[in-house]
Amino acid sequence: MLVLIIVLLVGFACLIKGADLFVDGSSGLARLFHVPSLIIGLTIVALGTSAPELAVSVSASIQGANEIALSNVLGSNIFNLLIVLGCCALLYPVPVDRPILKRDFPVSVTATLFLLLSIGIKVFSQGNFFFHNMDQDVAIVTRPIGLILFLAFLLYLFILIKNARKDSDADYEGEGLPLWKCLLYIGIGIAAIIIGGKMVVYSAKGIASAFGMSETLIGLTVVAVGTSLPELVTSLVAAHKQETGLAIGNVLGSNIFNLMFILGISSMLHPVAVNVASVYDLTILLFVSILTWLFAIEKKSVNRLEGLLMVAVYVGILIFAIIR
Repeated sequence: MLVLIIVLLVGFACLIKGADLFVDGSSGLARLFHVPSLIIGLTIVALGTSAPELAVSVSASIQGANEIALSNVLGSNIFNLLIVLGCCALLYPVPVDRPILKRDFPVSVTATLFLLLSIGIKVFSQGNFFFHNMDQDVAIVTRPIGLILFLAFLLYLFILIKNARKDSDADYEGEGLPLWKCLLYIGIGIAAIIIGGKMVVYSAKGIASAFGMSETLIGLTVVAVGTSLPELVTSLVAAHKQETGLAIGNVLGSNIFNLMFILGISSMLHPVAVNVASVYDLTILLFVSILTWLFAIEKKSVNRLEGLLMVAVYVGILIFAIIR
């Protein structure tokens, strides 16, 4: 137990320092190439901080551990929206730019709705309107569905790059870091984040097992939350440095990457079975995505009160998961 606690603390230290270097390198890169920090947050930062989810879900899919492959993505996305963005809003109100409202939120909500409908059609065609066994497999994320998600992600990435070129003349005040230092910071930051995330997940699973938690609950909570710690730390550091474009871009970019790229790749490698619990989680994710979008639309920002409400909603979801 002592070793696990030490590993946990070292993992957190790696996450915090890695995130600090990652934000500095990414914002410096944006300044150097005159690219808005929002675009950097939606691409480099989002892809980098989602590396733990990619490793966990793809490995789980190859090994046929479908529950981990899907619940990791869904749990991470719920955590990103409610805890990562909610905590950022508590620390510093997060303004939401027009591109986020008109492009990134709709993409995230549409991808979630598409996945839910593709699963729901299969569920209702079998007459499964009421569920009794949470572990019962009721649908499959097939290879064609995975391919659609993957191709949609490539289209989204193409649009981002196209928009980045339009905004490449953005003005930045002051001098930025030299290119080599930006790349060094990003590289070291990514490595520290991935290593720290793995250490935290490994130690947290060991500690949770020692306290008698079930494997299902550990997968739904500890693994999903553990792999999302890079997003949490990176976004909090970005918000503290008032790089709000990085903070919200990281959250939405990671969610889109998780749902469309990671799940798309995972299901193309091995069709992912969907159990009853995951149907509930996917429905919750859709509700949470729409709720967060509405908060952002209202005042073009997510304020402290809304951030507090988002954290409270997550606590409620966690209690529901434990009871379930």
